[in-house]
Amino acid sequence: MKKWLTLLLGVLLVVVLTACTATESSSDSSDDGNNENGSDSETKTLLLNNGEEPTSFDPPKGFDSVSWNALNNLMEGMTRLGKDHSPQPATAEKWEVSEDGKVYTFTIRDNAKWSNGDDVTAGDFEFAWKRLLDPETASPAAFLGYFIEGGEAYNNGEGSKDDVMVEAVNDKELKVTLTAPTGYFLNIISNPAFFPVNQKVAEENPEWYTEADSFVGNGPFALAEWKHDSEMLFKKNEEYWDSETVKLDEVHWAMVNDVNTEYQMYESGDLDTSGIPADMSEKLLKSDEVTIQDQAGTYFYRFNVNEEPFQNKKIRKALAMAVNQQDIVDYVTKNKEEPAYGFVSYGFEGPSGDDFREHNGKLVEFNPEEAKKLLEEGMKEEGYDELPEITLSYNTSESHKAVAATIQDMFKENLGIDIKLSNAEWNVFLQNQKDLKHQLSRSSFLADYADPINFLESFITDSSMNRTGWSNEEYDKLIEQAKNESDEAKRWEYMYEAEKILFEDMPIFPIHFYNQVVLRKDSVKDIVRHPVGYLELKWADKQ
Repeated sequence: MKKWLTLLLGVLLVVVLTACTATESSSDSSDDGNNENGSDSETKTLLLNNGEEPTSFDPPKGFDSVSWNALNNLMEGMTRLGKDHSPQPATAEKWEVSEDGKVYTFTIRDNAKWSNGDDVTAGDFEFAWKRLLDPETASPAAFLGYFIEGGEAYNNGEGSKDDVMVEAVNDKELKVTLTAPTGYFLNIISNPAFFPVNQKVAEENPEWYTEADSFVGNGPFALAEWKHDSEMLFKKNEEYWDSETVKLDEVHWAMVNDVNTEYQMYESGDLDTSGIPADMSEKLLKSDEVTIQDQAGTYFYRFNVNEEPFQNKKIRKALAMAVNQQDIVDYVTKNKEEPAYGFVSYGFEGPSGDDFREHNGKLVEFNPEEAKKLLEEGMKEEGYDELPEITLSYNTSESHKAVAATIQDMFKENLGIDIKLSNAEWNVFLQNQKDLKHQLSRSSFLADYADPINFLESFITDSSMNRTGWSNEEYDKLIEQAKNESDEAKRWEYMYEAEKILFEDMPIFPIHFYNQVVLRKDSVKDIVRHPVGYLELKWADKQ
């Protein structure tokens, strides 16, 4: 697999230490056209599928792709990932970094406006970033703000808002102090969790983000219509500072969570892009309309270690080793994914030049004989004559169902275990997973910023992303050391060791690494799909 990340650190440090003032150019993956759905024949309307109702358009709360892919086009942070996938000036026209690499001072563009015409201010960013970290917000993305001095303590209830080192020096200048030099900080703050919030609007209406009529953004598009659980319509935001770059007039989003239906809509002209149904992959992957791009993320399953029988490490390992990842990607998902034998995906190149995944090797592999042995040992340790009933849960989707049913068959064939399957709609499923109500559940991780630590920090004790009940002091310490280590070679060694501990205890087991396989009409150009990041329609066009 292509190495798309060549250590952002070197590039970013050169850029930021000279007070970045570069402007965004153009070029990557989707573009132009007239649309029969528009108000007239000249209207360019891109037809996309969001899959599900967004969890939330409140930036710190909508911590999933069904929220942030769309939100990334309604709002914008200090930086935005460019077509080369590196952070570029966005709402901030420039920034300066202190000699010790810990203090960033951002200057906001004079013409940065909210969709209601208000100026975007440094106060809006201070309000938003502190709200991200406010324990009352209960943001699942709050850990992303722990790089900021005082952020973790405030979020954990051990510090105050005033101790969070984010300060609006004036209306157009924001000063941020980090806990340690963080070369990928500009990448982190391109994430939707760090989008500003119009403080005046939010204080007047705390539910401002729930309806199209009240939503206020600062991105390339404005939210014109939102029929919940059905469809959304975005229109070009004329108040956007770079509106001249935006070629589309509208983006219409369907909400269809079945890839077969999605493909039928694509074929009938109701969508401009689509995923590929697994049973048609052999034929469609040869199509000229297919694009395959890298994506940093992992499809995996979580054990709840507080639920029997998964309090036992050997039983967890047995089930993990009874799963044949290669067969799943070859015969079930069939989208040319890489089978996953670790959690950190390919594409992260370390200081030695090695890819993280290749360096750390295969940490779990299909081995039915060893799995049987471990299962027997684990059952003996727990005094089980037979295993307690096991239910595997997944969110409603034909593709997730197919993977779950395959795993069910593998457990039966390789271990003689019968398990039940259970599905629920996304929001219900997600809340139950967060509340540790599942025994064994399907999951996914898409990187929020371009560094392996982002994968690994998910499983520290009490992380909102952990959702397994697992805790390991040595693991937590290694992650903390990696986050505060300025020596890159040492930092990567800490991360290598942490991932090994994760798989020694096996609170999760991986299936495959993600890629982005998309059918796209020839009329569509310059949709940008980042390996790490969210969908970009700023440069998109349709002919």
